[in-house]
Amino acid sequence: MSSNRTDQTMKPATAAKKLGVYLPATPAAFQEGVVTRSELNALQADPPEWLRTLRGEGPHPRPVVAAKLGVSIAGLARGGVTEALTTAEIEALKADPPEWLQQERATQAEVRKEAARVKEQQEQKERKAQQQEQQKDRRPQRPGRRAG
Repeated sequence: MSSNRTDQTMKPATAAKKLGVYLPATPAAFQEGVVTRSELNALQADPPEWLRTLRGEGPHPRPVVAAKLGVSIAGLARGGVTEALTTAEIEALKADPPEWLQQERATQAEVRKEAARVKEQQEQKERKAQQQEQQKDRRPQRPGRRAG
């Protein structure tokens, strides 16, 4: 193995996604360059002022907006939200939720409830299979018939 290993690089869009920020709102130097893995780690460990501001005030990318509103990304699209939103805009929607937001939150709650039900059902099947396997292992072996 060589000791001059190059640091893995990524496109600014990938780095912005990993940082949870909206790429067009980042500084030009960030948007135009490449980001190394160590630079990304440094940004995560000790975020500069622009990153703290973006994370706090926005504009936020759709996955972040969806999470803050408690809906899916598809739910945002169904509600007509296709652009990044600021924290103030998100808070305004939460304070006086439009009908689409209430409906999407209810849909999301049902999806989570169903996922939990399916997970519990799968865990029960796995426990039952383990119990059957343990019982099978505990059964005394019957002596076989001798061929004569």
